Amino acid sequence: MKTIKILVLAILLPLLLSVSAHKFYVSVTEVEYVKEKKSVQIISRIFIDDLENTFRKRYEKRLTFSPKNEAEEVGVYLERYLKDKITVKINGKIADLKFIGKEYDNDILFCYLEVADVKDIKTFEISNTLLFDSFDDQQNIVKLKINGEKKSFILMDRNDKAMLNF
Repeated sequence: MKTIKILVLAILLPLLLSVSAHKFYVSVTEVEYVKEKKSVQIISRIFIDDLENTFRKRYEKRLTFSPKNEAEEVGVYLERYLKDKITVKINGKIADLKFIGKEYDNDILFCYLEVADVKDIKTFEISNTLLFDSFDDQQNIVKLKINGEKKSFILMDRNDKAMLNF
């Protein structure tokens, strides 16, 4: 009986370790057009450790994202990074993204952006290259809710844009 337990453990242990060692690189960005407010509201959810690793490589800075005792420069670098990696075109024109703020939820950072004064949307295009420069297998899920239409896209390194026509 003891031999069987050891054998089962010897077979299962490597399988369990290989599953936990693999990491998925993904972010989720939700975009909603709120017609009454003439506003496109964007929420990006990013794993904090992935973002910290990216900032170390990109800015050669060791920035720690934490709700307590966070350096002021974290917000400055985060806003710069988001505006560099997320591009929105509305009706063929590049939109001005406004960084609203961030929130922490365990190991995920919620980033809030907005495009103000949007009267109507005939075409909407978004490019999301968050973390592509750090992880080859990064995937960015984009969920759009515009003019009553819902669409989801998975953006990858070679396919980083999503577009809707109305």
